[in-house]
Amino acid sequence: MQQPATQRLLSEDYRMPITTLSRADRMRGALWGMFIGDALAMPVHWYYNIAALWQDFGQIRDYQAPKAKHPSSIMPLASTGKAGRGTQAGDIVGSVILKGKKQFWGLPNGHYHQGMQAGDNTLNLLCTRVLLRSLITNGQPDPADFLQAYVRFMTEPDQHNDTYAESYHRDFFANYAKGIAPEKCAGDEGHDTASIGGLVNIPLVVMATVKANDLAASQQAALTQQNLTHRSTELQRHTLALSQLLFDIFNSQQPDNEQLASAAASQVGFPAAKVVEQVRATQKSDLDIIGGLLSPACYIDQSFPSVLYLATRYHDDFESALIANTNVGGDNCHRGAVLGAILGASLGVSAIPPRWITGLTAHDAIHQEIEQFVAQFA
Repeated sequence: MQQPATQRLLSEDYRMPITTLSRADRMRGALWGMFIGDALAMPVHWYYNIAALWQDFGQIRDYQAPKAKHPSSIMPLASTGKAGRGTQAGDIVGSVILKGKKQFWGLPNGHYHQGMQAGDNTLNLLCTRVLLRSLITNGQPDPADFLQAYVRFMTEPDQHNDTYAESYHRDFFANYAKGIAPEKCAGDEGHDTASIGGLVNIPLVVMATVKANDLAASQQAALTQQNLTHRSTELQRHTLALSQLLFDIFNSQQPDNEQLASAAASQVGFPAAKVVEQVRATQKSDLDIIGGLLSPACYIDQSFPSVLYLATRYHDDFESALIANTNVGGDNCHRGAVLGAILGASLGVSAIPPRWITGLTAHDAIHQEIEQFVAQFA
């Protein structure tokens, strides 16, 4: 089977003219965009064989449920007692978090999100909603309140229907199970600590602090939030770049989305503007960039440039950007959440296809939380 190319998908109905958007419009766009980018990619999260992705689903343009088998799954190699790979003798997964789910970790080709339905969000974005509710309740970032809510959400049964937890969750709760205080439970930097999943909470903190128009304060709040679960100097560098990008979008009446995204890419050492120019000139596929020039995996030095490449190329087209991100595979859920936040903020909520908003499983609850957040912070 020939590997298909991911083509640019023009969606003129949702391309935005140059206009002045309110901060509330941008916040709604960013918040919906995060949950949409994650849910759209969920069934093919961590697919690294694009031919298998197309064989299982074709081109994904709408929410779908995952298949029973995952062709790229390495979940049986993941440790259930700590971060990273290892044996499945440990019981952090099963006894402390993900109660009732350990049985699925050892199955050959088991799907990371088995049992989930079309339009569901994955664990990291459900934790983003934990932060969202904490911000609404407290009116500002409150690390102690977030940690209390995070621990409760992760350890109490029947809080969510996901199966897999990234290394940082396992590291945190391995420490928590030893009696370590939550504010000290974030694990030490490992090979997969600096991953795109560590950025998905950052847009919320920037939005909750942007009204003060103080970039340094917003960036410090973002770093404080990140350090609760991820201790990584490499991740911090990318957090600062993402924070500045979002801050600039929210504080510009008519932001040049393409220029801002490519400038953020330059800040982390990736020439997005040049790459996009070459892609347009040679009609390359997104797979030539994400999966060719850049790895589609979670590692932040590859995944964040991938996000900024897509944000630069599809700077005026939310729908095409999210479809492209989904169909290049890899860690597309967490890339999609960050990309959705950037383009949702850039283009506003009206740039988002309505079917993607209404199709989220938790649409009603998310809508209520978003409106409460916007009323408080816009």
